[in-house]
Amino acid sequence: MSSGPEPGPRTRPGTGTGLGIGPGPGLPFLPGCAIKDPTKTSFHRSQTLGFKNGYAFSRLPREGVGGDTLFANQLSQDELDDLCTKGSTLTYGQVRRSAPSSFTPAFVAYDKKVLKFDAYFQEEVAISAEEHYRIRQVGIYYYLEDDSMCVIEPKVKNSGLVQGKLMRRHRVPKDEQGDYYHWKDLNLGIDLTMYGRTYRLVNCDSFTKVFLESQGIEVNPPEEMVSDPYTEQRRTPVQKPIVPAGPDPFRQFLTYDTKVLRFYAIWDDTNCAFGDHHPCVIHYFLADDTVEVREVHRRNDGRDPFPVLMRRQRLPKIFVDKNKNFPSCVLEITDHEVQEWYSPKDFAVGKSVTLLGRTFLIYDCDKFTQDFYREKYGITDFQPVDVNKKPIEKAPQVIPPYNGFGIPEDSLQNCLSLFPKPPRKDIIKMLENNLKILRYQVALESPVPEDKNRRFILSYFLSDDTIGIYEPPVRNSGIPGGKYLKRTRVTKPGSTPENPIYYEPSDFTIGSTVEVFGHRFVITDADEYVLNYLERNAESFPAATLQSIRDHFHPRQVVVETASSGFPKKDLDDLIVEVQKELKLHHEPFNTRKFHEAFHHFDTEGSGFLDKTRFLNVCDRFHVPTSTILLKKLIDYCSCGEDKVSKEKGTQAVGIAMKL
Repeated sequence: MSSGPEPGPRTRPGTGTGLGIGPGPGLPFLPGCAIKDPTKTSFHRSQTLGFKNGYAFSRLPREGVGGDTLFANQLSQDELDDLCTKGSTLTYGQVRRSAPSSFTPAFVAYDKKVLKFDAYFQEEVAISAEEHYRIRQVGIYYYLEDDSMCVIEPKVKNSGLVQGKLMRRHRVPKDEQGDYYHWKDLNLGIDLTMYGRTYRLVNCDSFTKVFLESQGIEVNPPEEMVSDPYTEQRRTPVQKPIVPAGPDPFRQFLTYDTKVLRFYAIWDDTNCAFGDHHPCVIHYFLADDTVEVREVHRRNDGRDPFPVLMRRQRLPKIFVDKNKNFPSCVLEITDHEVQEWYSPKDFAVGKSVTLLGRTFLIYDCDKFTQDFYREKYGITDFQPVDVNKKPIEKAPQVIPPYNGFGIPEDSLQNCLSLFPKPPRKDIIKMLENNLKILRYQVALESPVPEDKNRRFILSYFLSDDTIGIYEPPVRNSGIPGGKYLKRTRVTKPGSTPENPIYYEPSDFTIGSTVEVFGHRFVITDADEYVLNYLERNAESFPAATLQSIRDHFHPRQVVVETASSGFPKKDLDDLIVEVQKELKLHHEPFNTRKFHEAFHHFDTEGSGFLDKTRFLNVCDRFHVPTSTILLKKLIDYCSCGEDKVSKEKGTQAVGIAMKL
């Protein structure tokens, strides 16, 4: 034996323990022979685990500690296994041992492998009179890869409990010493306490049973899962109760729920002050025999829009005879005070019903109500009652007599409204007839001698049918003249204030009399504009009015025609003046219409001509002084020769002398 230790197996240069410490060249790897490499700073180990296609697997390291180079192994796997199991032997040589299995981590070996136990726990219920505790069934899951556990309760719809994951996945402590639950602690038929709650394990799945038995654990027989007594009670069918002999309010509610009888009624409140007929709707609820009355409001009916006249309630029909000491006013009416309540048979179309002191006349109902009464009571007559108000006869309005102030239309407005408005004017008529005025010369008919020679201008305004009278001033007459009548509408004699009739242009003819507020005026002349206006609007005026104006202007037209026919105008004017001087004492008016009638009477042949002798006889009948030489001369100028005088020219000659 040598004095020093035997040299151990040599190591290759650069190899070591991975800590940067190794023996020097040719030195054994023993304490004191190691040399620390100060340049080495990385000491990590290479990864030997990986995943491929979702599965974990192990592989040989490609680098040494800290990234050192690994030399390729020159020995086979079998030789390496022999070296690992080789030991020193003295007699029988080397002992062969089986090769160790390859190392696999737990999270790879037990990946996606879970033990599942069916369990339940008892929970105390302190606030319910129907149950004192409840049984809650859960599932306990044990994950073999990291020894974690979780508790999940299946969710039940409308259970009212917080269900689902009751305990999250983690390693559950077992005791106060810091130990954790292991799969070796789990078995069937045991109580498992976690966080103060005790779970009873009653069953497990097939994988759990096979795994435990493979690990040498004897699995206890499974137990029956305990059910919740309150849940089982709810699942049992409810026995049908015996129907009582009397009416069942609950059955009535289920049968007639949401079914309402609707009646249309009228509440007559006219006996009270400011009373009226109130349209109402009566609702009878078949579910609980209650009645509700709603008032139907119309727009601008003057009442507050409260929808409910009587709230929904049971209404008494007949009261029990009350004692004398019973108060007349009670807050609530019970069945002891009421002998009979209102029912559907008390309501019918055309019947009056008194509800809480108010009488309602039912005049109609809806279709559902008709079907209900037809099916249950056999009533088929549902003829509606006519409740429409008869139109009130309006009292005739008496218009007071006209008092003379203003025009009648303006005064009438004070009788029609509290705040009178001016009468409406015909704007279209005013625009069409603006500045159109008919002027007439009138004479005042008066017994006063001073008024016989007074002449007036009567103006008729077509825009508003008003009349104004103006008197031209005459010097040294003693009458100042000026405006005689303010512009106003004038009524005809005999018209009433209720139906006034005003003067119109058709009433003004030559020789007619116009009465203006008690004064009588005779029309003696007219403006040429009057004739032109009447001829342009001949369809709007009577033929007599137009003919009167034409006859009045005809002599003037004869003078113009005579002057234009070749007769010297100066001689004709002188002759007319001389005739008028001789006839100035003749005051009788000349009636042209009657003169024409007499002319036609003597013209038997209808030729329109008379000889001078007959013509002079006609003039004598009308008191025309034809004996004057000047008048005969004037007739000769207007004759047609051959001792004949035509109707037109003869009338013109006499008219020139009598009118001009």
